[in-house]
Amino acid sequence: MKYIIIGLGNFGTVLADEFTNMGHEVIGADINESRVENIKDKIATAFVLDASDSHALDILPVTTVDAVIVAIGENFGASIRIVALLKERKVKRIFARAIDDVHKAILEAFNIDRILSPEEYAARDFVDQLEFGASIQSFRIDDTYYVAMFEVPDKLIGYSVNEIKLDSEFQIKIIGIKETGTLVNCVGFTITDKTIANGLTEDYKIQKGDVLVCYGEYDSFKKFFKAIL
Repeated sequence: MKYIIIGLGNFGTVLADEFTNMGHEVIGADINESRVENIKDKIATAFVLDASDSHALDILPVTTVDAVIVAIGENFGASIRIVALLKERKVKRIFARAIDDVHKAILEAFNIDRILSPEEYAARDFVDQLEFGASIQSFRIDDTYYVAMFEVPDKLIGYSVNEIKLDSEFQIKIIGIKETGTLVNCVGFTITDKTIANGLTEDYKIQKGDVLVCYGEYDSFKKFFKAIL
């Protein structure tokens, strides 16, 4: 797929790197020449331009790509104006970063595909880690339910999936396991590798380093980690 990322600060640069590593074509644009210089060799094309200027924006093929992502955070006015210009051009899909609730409310009025709030997600992840007392990656579905991914606690190693009874005791459902294994790389070194278990069986024995992917309520995860750690 082909993406345009407008704004190559920390957030935009990470997006550009990740999309490129996944095999997508990325066109980047930023008003700051040094930012463009830092990333131009890592992505397909990079432009130094002010995308809030209508004539400058016309340099970018905004109507032929799969999506345009407005990753600008610090310049509130530029972000809003760029989104307005993109809507005017009937761009297929528009995603934009919001830095606060006011910014988000204005973006919502444009009815774009998705509003991104990376600072909010990072803050929530940090709070969750402190709250649960464990390293956990979580996705909040709503105010109550989460999908969470975490390395299996030591107390569960050696038990089968049906023995740990997460569902009956904590109302947490295991929806997947990333198994830990070893493989030998091209230079002969043995390295740890993780693969998604193909078909979760009740008698699967949990190994050290396995990663559980679970679904449940926020309070259920708190109860589980309090009991197990």
